[in-house]
Amino acid sequence: MKIVFTGGGTMGHIFPIIAVVRELRNLYPGENLKIYYLGPKQQYGTLLFKELDVKVKHIITGKIRRYFSFHNILDIFKVPLGFLQSLFLLFFTAPDFVYSKGGYGSFPVSLACLFLRTPLILQESDVAPGLASKISSKWAVEIFTSFPNTEYFPKDKIICMGNPIRKELLKGEKRKALELLKMKGNKTVLLILGGSLGSQRINSIILEILPDLIKNFEIIHQTGKENFKLVEPEAKAILGKEQSKYYHGFGFLNEEQLKHALCASDLVISRAGSSALFEIAGAKKPAILIPLAESAQDHQSKNAFHFAQMGGGEVIEEQNLKPNFFLQKIETVLHNKEAMKIMGENSASFAKPEAATKIANYLLEYLSLI
Repeated sequence: MKIVFTGGGTMGHIFPIIAVVRELRNLYPGENLKIYYLGPKQQYGTLLFKELDVKVKHIITGKIRRYFSFHNILDIFKVPLGFLQSLFLLFFTAPDFVYSKGGYGSFPVSLACLFLRTPLILQESDVAPGLASKISSKWAVEIFTSFPNTEYFPKDKIICMGNPIRKELLKGEKRKALELLKMKGNKTVLLILGGSLGSQRINSIILEILPDLIKNFEIIHQTGKENFKLVEPEAKAILGKEQSKYYHGFGFLNEEQLKHALCASDLVISRAGSSALFEIAGAKKPAILIPLAESAQDHQSKNAFHFAQMGGGEVIEEQNLKPNFFLQKIETVLHNKEAMKIMGENSASFAKPEAATKIANYLLEYLSLI
């Protein structure tokens, strides 16, 4: 039995696949189940796949940007090359089906499924599907969604499962966070996440209000790998030696760091990608969400407002992200302990921590392995 997973663009497309594969391995450890990944190269993703005995094959992928860029011209030629690679690799792998997480990295493989008549199961994490998912949905046999009100797809193909998250992220310990992240532990903790690539805009405004934040809060800040070398020294220069003990900058929080950071945090500030939302909710944390204004189909805003309507947190749109207003919002939320408690409870009710297990069971049933 063989399953091919595909998806990519950011780690937000890879982490749900990792969650499902882990559950597949837990539920069915038999050696006759072969698992593959076809998609763009993701260094951290490749490492996680290898730990799960997933055979990884990388393909060339092109991205359609919704703004002018010379990269669009180059990427026009990458898409057909990626399709030919996918066609070749799928033909010789001959999987029982392909599971696509969506994203531009999945499209060449999904298109190859159409030509080879390989069954395609699609997973869409956002309220508003991206272009690759919209097109692929036309020949997908099933579509797993995270939100009950997901747009565009035909109702007869949809099964609302929730977004699969890594259960390991729900096993953090505050004591471990203090040790691993070198925290002081005597202030309210603010966790700032800008997505797997980081957010330069969020980083900039955090640096503007950092002297005021650090007076009352201890901060864990995922800046993005590329931004870290600029943000870290600037933060240290702004704060000085003594206050810097309460600021902990990271280019990227690996799984071990993130699970303990989530546990130790009192409030999370984050972009509104589906993976981040469901991880925050799974950890039962209240959040202030800042959706990416340029996200495809405006999916981050739609995700964020759905989360806010459930009572799990608040939304600040980028056009309203001004230093004084942002600082006041953070302080208002964190100083209202009763509201924080209610938000945390509502956040937990939004989560679907068993999504990965349910999806894995469905896939094994599809293969008649259980």
